[in-house]
Amino acid sequence: MSNLFTATIWQYTHGVPDPAAVSPDGYSLDNYYLSRPGVEEVQLDLIGDYQSNVALYPQFQNYFRTHRPAFLAAWGKNDPFFLPAGAEAFKRDIPGATVRFFDTGHFALETHAEEIAATIREFLARIPPRL
Repeated sequence: MSNLFTATIWQYTHGVPDPAAVSPDGYSLDNYYLSRPGVEEVQLDLIGDYQSNVALYPQFQNYFRTHRPAFLAAWGKNDPFFLPAGAEAFKRDIPGATVRFFDTGHFALETHAEEIAATIREFLARIPPRL
């Protein structure tokens, strides 16, 4: 097993109470596409350029404070990349934000699709219709 494939599996299973609950379909498909020539460099460039996203946070936060959109964050509480504090931070700019944590890792839908779908339905049912 290559280091890349091991890292991809880790991204899918880290923080998941039962890694056997994660279907190999997702990480195997990701591995297939990530293994193509040149893709590793593109992924490293993307990770290295994340700072340009962070530089835009003040603009995002201003939008949230100004417009206060209906907001739902469905989050893996064990996500090693996007930590729970990042989800909670939305509440500072959008006081009515809904933040739900699930006992899983980064790819929350892999293990909690039904629960997240129910959370989305409940959230959308509370939003008043716009005319």
